[in-house]
Amino acid sequence: MAGPNFRYKHYDLQSQRAGTVIEVTLSAVNNIRLMTAANFQRFTEKLDFKYVGGVAKKSPIRLTVPDHGHWHLIVDMEGHNGLAESSVKLINSPNHVPQKRAS
Repeated sequence: MAGPNFRYKHYDLQSQRAGTVIEVTLSAVNNIRLMTAANFQRFTEKLDFKYVGGVAKKSPIRLTVPDHGHWHLIVDMEGHNGLAESSVKLINSPNHVPQKRAS
């Protein structure tokens, strides 16, 4: 797999619940793209893909996972001067309350 023609950093977020907040800290303006495993595969094959996110002009920036599933986060320099230093932190959904099992 050749992948895109620009540098990027890949974070495999594994399985996440809908409503989980992803906090991304960047050292410069870059693109952030939160995508499903299927869309990440399309991204690496240079095919059309869908994502949540876009140009991150401020830091930190937060994205919310829209659906349960396996998610990937890409930080990339497409259209920018260089690849930013980045870090990612998962924040539990503020309205997520663990359910007690009925006995």
